[in-house]
Amino acid sequence: MPVAPPRPKGLPLNALRAFEAAARLGGFAAAAIELGVTAGAVTAHVKALEDSLGAPLFERHAQGVRLTGLGARVLPAFTRAFDALGLAVQSLRTEAAPRTVHIATLPAIAQLWLSPRLPAIRAAAPEITISITAMETPPDLKRAPFDFNLFYRRGGAGQGLTPDVIFPVCAPALADRLTRPEDLAGLPCLADSVWADDWRLWARAAGLEAFSPRGPVFSLYALAVEEAVNGAGVLMGHGALVAAHLASGALVAPFDVEHRLDRDLTLWSARPLRPDSPAARVAEWLASVG
Repeated sequence: MPVAPPRPKGLPLNALRAFEAAARLGGFAAAAIELGVTAGAVTAHVKALEDSLGAPLFERHAQGVRLTGLGARVLPAFTRAFDALGLAVQSLRTEAAPRTVHIATLPAIAQLWLSPRLPAIRAAAPEITISITAMETPPDLKRAPFDFNLFYRRGGAGQGLTPDVIFPVCAPALADRLTRPEDLAGLPCLADSVWADDWRLWARAAGLEAFSPRGPVFSLYALAVEEAVNGAGVLMGHGALVAAHLASGALVAPFDVEHRLDRDLTLWSARPLRPDSPAARVAEWLASVG
């Protein structure tokens, strides 16, 4: 008579994923945000995993959690495993819908740089569908379902499309009141909350060490651009994002002082692109018009 003993139970995948995310990110709350669940759910998953193992993976403290020796030793292997699983899932998505290219990008880049270029891409390759998701921070492409990140990045991996150069811009009527950088003290200086340091960096390049800009702060750069067009004040322009407004004459650059930031508008993918694939063709086209 054959013997068929019960097999040992495997460890639940969701619990392993919760452990890896919490260990890599340094806490249950951060893991919950990445996984799209509650912190309580992450806590429950990790506790169930520890109970199954009969060993703690985290030390709990009033200030948060810290990996035990066991947790620290196994974390690198689990991170590699989930990275590989994420890339495999993305490959599956790409094979299932090969003509759709997914891009994650900053809202301002999506509105002011990428969107104006989409009609030409559609005309050149009508069989390709481009899906754009706007977000404030670059997603981890080893885990997230995107072909590309399109963000400002400092060096490293990816394809630099254009440098990030900043300089003041304003409506033509307002430019008549600006003959030298010191004249900015008498006008509202519009700012973006994400790039709050822009004015200080440019002012230093212009020799205005004591300059302190005053004016409204916007959480959407595209809205700040529109307000500058409307004559609400002087905006610190990012060259790639205000190029169309400068070309049309809706905005002008009243000074000849520019400051190049140490980053480029960069297109980055977590995996090699198959030659002549839709993703590769979109990347080549964006690079050609960058």
